[in-house]
Parts: sequence; C-alpha cells; structure tokens
Amino acid sequence: MPGTNPDFTILVFAKAPLAGQVKTRLIPLLGAAGAAALHRQLLAHALGIARSASAGSLELWCTPDTAHPFLQTVARTRDASLRLQQGADLGARMAHAFADALRMHERAICIGADCPALAALHLRDADAALRNGNDAVFVPAEDGGYALVGLARRVPDIFNGIDWGGPQVMAQTRARMRAAGVRWHELETLWDVDRPEDLQRLQQSGWHDHAPVVD
Repeated sequence: MPGTNPDFTILVFAKAPLAGQVKTRLIPLLGAAGAAALHRQLLAHALGIARSASAGSLELWCTPDTAHPFLQTVARTRDASLRLQQGADLGARMAHAFADALRMHERAICIGADCPALAALHLRDADAALRNGNDAVFVPAEDGGYALVGLARRVPDIFNGIDWGGPQVMAQTRARMRAAGVRWHELETLWDVDRPEDLQRLQQSGWHDHAPVVD
C-alpha cells in the first residue's frame, strides 16, 4: 500500500485559484469567483484522496507560484510540501517533477485537480501496477486526456510533442510509449470537470454533498 514504502511519492499538479485564470470554460456559468471556488474544492479533494492513499511523501506542484494563501493553507493541512512547476508547457513541467521525484523515490504518481471521480483506490491500484513491473500507469479521461500518470523510471519522451488540452493526449501518449518501448498499464477511464456539461454531471453525482469545505 502506498505510504508504507518511502520509495513512493504522490505529486499533485495545480494552478493557484486565481479568479479568471482557472476553470475558464465554466466562467459563463459560475462567474470568475465561482469557478475559482470550484477549483479550490477540487484541489482540496485531490489532496485529500492523495493523503488518504499515502501516509508518506506528498508534494503539491503549483503554478505560477507557491505564494497564494490557499495553496499555503491546503498544503499545510494535508502535510504536503509545496513545489514550483518549471517548464514551458505541461509536458515539460511534468517531466521536471518526475525527474526530481525519481531521484529520491522508486515510484511516483502525478494527478491533477480536475477529476472528482478519482479515489484513493485508484492511487493504490496505480502503485500496485508499478510495483508489478510496469514502467508507467495511467487513468485515462473520457475527454481524451488522462487523470493520473505514474512512472517507475524516467521516460521524458512520453511528455514530448503532446497537444495538451486536446482530445488526442492519451492517444498521442500511447504512441510515444510504444516508440520508447515502455511497458504500461491503464486503469478504468474516468471523467473530469472542464466543460459546462461536466459541471452538470458533477452536480448530478452528489459530489458537492461530500466536497471539502474550503474558504
């Protein structure tokens, strides 16, 4: 189980919850402040499931900086170290974070803050897939991306040349992995929250009834 082995770490990637800069496709429905509030709830949830899956190392990788009071508070609450994302695009930033993590740990799993369906069990299953000999593990997302990526060794090529935010992210990543000779495993496909139709699904799921209360 994650957390019982110091060779495992979880990385949570997130933007600072700045109104007008997060969940922008939901602003027409929620307003800039409402979209930022939803982002805070989703991030608190992601850190909560990460902490429940691992009693060990937990890192919150932020952009554009780590100074936002909410990031400071939620990291302290979940006993997560705050780190600054570095790189020109998401792929470069993840490659940097994994390179850093895999210098200290045998396995690392990275999640975002957009997938309320992601549970601690998915993180445990992902770690098990890495312990069982896979180089990489993924939780694909219904929109064509992925909600989780884990690595047991550095494979920076899988993050290169990806159309981040588009519907072909997972398909392009599979092509990179085949070309790099990577052995990987995929868990069940989940849904995330980016578009207006996702918000309706979130509301119908009852997630808000169990969402973390954040200021």
